[in-house]
Amino acid sequence: MDLIQLRMFCMVAETGSLARAALALQRVPSNLTTRLRQLEQELGADLFIREKQRIRLSPLGYNFLNYARRILALSNEALDMVHSGVPAGQFALGAMESSNATRLPLLLSTFHQRYPQVGLSLTTGTSQQIGAEVRAGTLAAGLIHGTISDEALHSCVACHEELVLISCAGFPDINSPEEAANQTLFAFHQGCAYRQRLESWFQHGNVRHGPVMEIHSYHAMLACVASGAGLAIMPRSVLELLPGYQQIKIHRLADEFRHAPTLLIWRREAFTPNVQALKTLIIELFAYPPTRQNGESPGLY
Repeated sequence: MDLIQLRMFCMVAETGSLARAALALQRVPSNLTTRLRQLEQELGADLFIREKQRIRLSPLGYNFLNYARRILALSNEALDMVHSGVPAGQFALGAMESSNATRLPLLLSTFHQRYPQVGLSLTTGTSQQIGAEVRAGTLAAGLIHGTISDEALHSCVACHEELVLISCAGFPDINSPEEAANQTLFAFHQGCAYRQRLESWFQHGNVRHGPVMEIHSYHAMLACVASGAGLAIMPRSVLELLPGYQQIKIHRLADEFRHAPTLLIWRREAFTPNVQALKTLIIELFAYPPTRQNGESPGLY
């Protein structure tokens, strides 16, 4: 099934005649007959009731006509969006849990106010998951932590986060991995870039940590740490939004583990008006130093 077949089907349904539909589409009637038969074979059902001098929609054809018109309308909308350079249509965005808690409320509300014609949807996941979905085209863009080495993707720095190690209030000061040896860690599941950063901190010090307990929210993570059950890492901006964060102890990490840029990523060949509009808004709301690292690109394309 392709768009040409759908246009043929809709034109025949609207004119009630193969000849008139062929004239409107500048094709010969036999071509329409062949393509429509192929469509019916693919669907496994008759869309038309064919009589000697007349063709009309079958009951199934009436139902299928609504879907065909919607598909063609979405196709035209997508083409208009790309060719006009104006943000429009559907926009699937992915983001980490930390971005959802801090940056996204302002970003998405401002985006919606400025571009109400865009149907923006949000998917939450780890940096690894979001990167894979942007690469596959399931998501148009994503906000992740880390660096991008994939030639299929482009990125720019969206904002900078400070990562902190947290423990219960009575825990001794932690200035090195040795002072946190064998402690249980609370973190999101595999693929979380912040979890990888914490595990790298222990590896860098050649120190073993305790078991990793996977948690699904920052609120639960904070509660587990406050109870004295273990340690966790999270952005300071997220921590300071959580109720009761004053009851835990914050430990400063070394600079190479503390600084965590959040990147906006998109497919190299898919820098659409929607992505461009989001990138411009991010620069406007969350200005960052114009440095260039590992393929990260400040400014607009």
